Amino acid sequence: MSGIRKSYNDEFKKQTVKYIQEQTKTVAELAQELDIPAKTLHQWLGKYRQFPDEPVASAERVRELERQLQEKEKQLADMAEEMAIVKKAVHIFSNPKN
Repeated sequence: MSGIRKSYNDEFKKQTVKYIQEQTKTVAELAQELDIPAKTLHQWLGKYRQFPDEPVASAERVRELERQLQEKEKQLADMAEEMAIVKKAVHIFSNPKN
């Protein structure tokens, strides 16, 4: 790490915080990507966070949401299959027999 200290204006900090809140990466990953120390990013988050109640995405939270999504997709597929079976049954039983 160089001895030169970088200085950022408030607009840059606000845009960076907005970017952090929109990403699904961890602060550490974004710090490496942006070449800004993670401690600095955490300070900016505390000061400039636009959605105070919304946590910064953590890897664990992302995995949990992905698991929930897969579960819901499976439920949707099961319901679609059940609906197809019911439609076939209605079709079969609604046709008069000769």
